[in-house]
Amino acid sequence: MIPGMNPAQIKQAMKKLGIKQEEIEAKQVIIKCANKNIIITNPEIIKMNMMGKDSLQITGDIHEEQNEEITEEDILTVVEQTNVSKEKAKETIKKCNGNLAEAIIKLQNN
Repeated sequence: MIPGMNPAQIKQAMKKLGIKQEEIEAKQVIIKCANKNIIITNPEIIKMNMMGKDSLQITGDIHEEQNEEITEEDILTVVEQTNVSKEKAKETIKKCNGNLAEAIIKLQNN
């Protein structure tokens, strides 16, 4: 925000500059990256259009989750070491956040 201006004044100034804005209601915003997801809960989203281009301003409670991709090679490695099914190997790898050594140890101790 601009210090000394109330939201109504800012909205009026933006209108004079040809900037259109609208509020978007949402429960959650998820941004999917290559190796993680950024999750925004309780979001406040403002969509703005300036000179024909849309942009979003998002505020809220932000946290990240690692997005571990489990490959067929990872699953086969665990299967070979523990003699469990592919499904069980994949499930255990997920529970261990992609850590193959931890998954193998966990399955060998069961």
